[in-house]
Amino acid sequence: MSTYDPATFNLQRSANTQKRFAIIVAGGSGSRMRSAVPKQFLLLNGLPVLMHTMQAFHNSHPKPQIILALPQNYHEYWIQLCADYKFALPYQLVSGGHTRFHSVKNALELIPNDALVAIHDAVRPLISSAIIEDAYLQATKHGAVVVAVKSRDSIRQLKSGETKSLLRDEIYLVQTPQTFKASLLKEAYEHPYQESFTDDASVAEQAGYAIHIAEGSYQNFKITFPEDIAIAELLMK
Repeated sequence: MSTYDPATFNLQRSANTQKRFAIIVAGGSGSRMRSAVPKQFLLLNGLPVLMHTMQAFHNSHPKPQIILALPQNYHEYWIQLCADYKFALPYQLVSGGHTRFHSVKNALELIPNDALVAIHDAVRPLISSAIIEDAYLQATKHGAVVVAVKSRDSIRQLKSGETKSLLRDEIYLVQTPQTFKASLLKEAYEHPYQESFTDDASVAEQAGYAIHIAEGSYQNFKITFPEDIAIAELLMK
């Protein structure tokens, strides 16, 4: 028998009434895939990877407004792919920048301060609606949330020629979406770019915000190598 929790109910209601946005960052290349075509355009079960990813967010509830950050030189190619595959879900297209940082910053200009925003890698097509929904919910509560999974392997750190073991239970492998109150993330992105920024959480952390962890999934992996396409297709069956 379920019980009524006013705090949880109010949190869910707040998350459901706030405007939601999803920035899909599609700036990857095909170098490690040994492909002339960027990996977000490779076919997965007969459809470009990027389309699967965007569809996953479109299928979540409430539906976020999707913003696709894509390098300018691939806009025409993408638009033609959408025509070829009759891909017509609503989204806004912005030009990707020189780095992920600049791509996200460009997209943030379209988002109001009172919204929630999730940033997701274009090549993580197996993201589930449950994880997306939980990420927005946790961002309502904490402000800055990353999806992550615990390391399954033993970890060693190499530094100055010496290695030491790290506690596996304290190591999390960060995924996306990384989800924020938009006002928080937009303020963080006003700071100058640093090469140490590896993701959106590192930008927010550098600006002084605490980063919380939401449970991810080992199936929400990033398509990077040729065998990843085959694995993803098996998981989609």
